[in-house]
Amino acid sequence: MTKKPNWPSPWRFTLSVGVVVTVLTITGQAQQSPDAAASGDSAVTPFKINIDDSILEDLRVRLDRTRFPDQLDGAEWDYGTDLDYLKELVQYWRTKFDWRKQERKLNEFPQFTTDIDGLHIHFIHVRSKHENAMPLVLAHGWPDSVFGFQKVIGLLTDPEAHGGKVEDAFHVVCPSMAGYGFSGKPSERGWSVDRMGATAAKLMANLGYTRYAAQGGDWGSGVASWLGRNDAEHVAGIHLTLVGLGPPDDMENPEEGIPEWELKRTKDRRKWWNGENAYGNIQGTKPQTLGYGLNDSPAGLAAWIIEKWRTWADTKGDIESRFTKDELLSNVMIYWTTASITSSTRIYYESRRNPRQRGWVGVPTAVAIFPGEIIFSPRKWVGATYNVKQWTEMPRGGHFAAMEEPELFVEDVRKFFRTLRSQR
Repeated sequence: MTKKPNWPSPWRFTLSVGVVVTVLTITGQAQQSPDAAASGDSAVTPFKINIDDSILEDLRVRLDRTRFPDQLDGAEWDYGTDLDYLKELVQYWRTKFDWRKQERKLNEFPQFTTDIDGLHIHFIHVRSKHENAMPLVLAHGWPDSVFGFQKVIGLLTDPEAHGGKVEDAFHVVCPSMAGYGFSGKPSERGWSVDRMGATAAKLMANLGYTRYAAQGGDWGSGVASWLGRNDAEHVAGIHLTLVGLGPPDDMENPEEGIPEWELKRTKDRRKWWNGENAYGNIQGTKPQTLGYGLNDSPAGLAAWIIEKWRTWADTKGDIESRFTKDELLSNVMIYWTTASITSSTRIYYESRRNPRQRGWVGVPTAVAIFPGEIIFSPRKWVGATYNVKQWTEMPRGGHFAAMEEPELFVEDVRKFFRTLRSQR
């Protein structure tokens, strides 16, 4: 009998996988109609981002007073965020970055809030002009936000305007996960990735979508997987850009029948991830302690977040080969202006202590493998848990696929769900 290698159990090496100090008010404006106000907790209320001037002034003062640490000669990014780059970014933030411009761009997307399980949930909801469009929920993760989908929403909702076909149109729903951005912050324990999935299902039901598709990466992959497993009656299929599975426990020889290149990639990624996951152990054990510093220092918050965007994306060490300073800072600003960094990291703590549902995901599943993704699992292992119907090896791109390679991302989503539309 072949000795079974000591592979991690499923999900083990996935993503281990507040209030500003001064009293600041108004992170957005909910414009509630009389009908919405009268209809109870499930009312859907139009929302516009409108950060109060006092928050932006407080930010300016904090950036002006940033106390930078020292750095070893020649260290660059080896020990974490490079000091010279962070100083450059902070200087740009102080003198050139225009939040109001970014705010206006985000507000071009119709946004709403609703209450689910007593918590305020914010979401972008763009209905295609094509009534037969397929509803699609896009689920983000950490340290991302709904901003991470801004390049693909138009491509998905209005394909004709972007070289696509009318039959590929989607109605797009992008929720801010509980504790993230403009959604409310849970005040009780238990808001794990599975509970985030249940929230997404309730949101789609509240919007009247009886048959819909789901897409996710990072924690959003867990959300989409939960939907495919638990709301299969309504979910046509799921599309994932991250699947971090070990071999099934009942697989006698996990390596049998797996191409050598897949095994090598799996082992290489696991080895690399073991050196990158310290952040997950902190957020999964002491998120509150971490939050005091990140919630108080905008430079510290930026350093914590952008280091992941550089390392996890297909940047080959040059962060601005993939993202502009405006894009990096817009995402950071969503965390800063809503004081949501601490609440966003608690999903690591909660998901460790609230075991995720396991078992077969029977809805049709697509997996898009971007070469710079943080983890990789062989197709055979993935196929033991998911009903894989499409497996795409992408030529480029990394963890933030919708931001890095929006055209590749959208084409793969279109291709997969094209096969499922007639089954609705």
